[in-house]
Amino acid sequence: MSEITRRLALSAGAVLMAGGSAMAQAIDPAMRAELAPGGRLRAAINFGNPVLAKRDSATGAPGGVSVVLARTLAERLGVPLDLVAYEAAGRVTDAARSGAWDIAFLAIDPLRANDIAFTTPYVLIEGTYMVRTESPLRSIEEVDRAGLRISVGRGSAYDLFLTRAIRNATLVRVASSALAITDFAAGQSDVAAGVRQPLVEFARQNPGFRVMDGRFMAIEQAMGTPQGRPLASSYLKRFIEEMKANGLIARVLRETGEHDAVVAPPAN
Repeated sequence: MSEITRRLALSAGAVLMAGGSAMAQAIDPAMRAELAPGGRLRAAINFGNPVLAKRDSATGAPGGVSVVLARTLAERLGVPLDLVAYEAAGRVTDAARSGAWDIAFLAIDPLRANDIAFTTPYVLIEGTYMVRTESPLRSIEEVDRAGLRISVGRGSAYDLFLTRAIRNATLVRVASSALAITDFAAGQSDVAAGVRQPLVEFARQNPGFRVMDGRFMAIEQAMGTPQGRPLASSYLKRFIEEMKANGLIARVLRETGEHDAVVAPPAN
């Protein structure tokens, strides 16, 4: 177990033991049955967003804030946890219709909300663009130009947003956010859209690319459960607010090096 993985496990355990809140003490069996209808909590983890979930480079063990939240919730409910891995957010959304998972960690979007009941956001990240160093594009607003091609991960939060917002440029959809970056770098498009942190990391490692200042959207990351589970949905909203308030989310982001991700403010 890596040092980061060990510390994250300790952090989650400390939160569970600290305080003994009423929420932790009293679990409604009917609510538990909605969240874990098979007696196990199946958590969809999107490894396509490394801000929230990633695999340990040495051991392959899953980690990140969404993994820690899933483990904390499973322990709170007193049920085993099954992590259901996906490499793209769009695949998580598609799987909601087939009943493949009980909770997921996705950006809030009105189209997704047809199938998924979201909590309030727990993390805020930026959607922005990467271009080649010599590109004349300087501002976010300049990207929506006839003839320009924008690579996006199919079904991602920013794909859904840009589908509604872009009027002149062409969206080039590929299977995942990671492929959107590599296809752009290979010359298949003029611009790559994505989450700021992986774009910045790619540009840092690959000279000839730059990430634009500003953002085209604020991505609100939340927990969700399939629609039709009202007790589970209500509980998850309280759970997320507690995890924001007790500092677990901020601590995990700090320990995983995601300093640019911001904990969402408390719900009104």
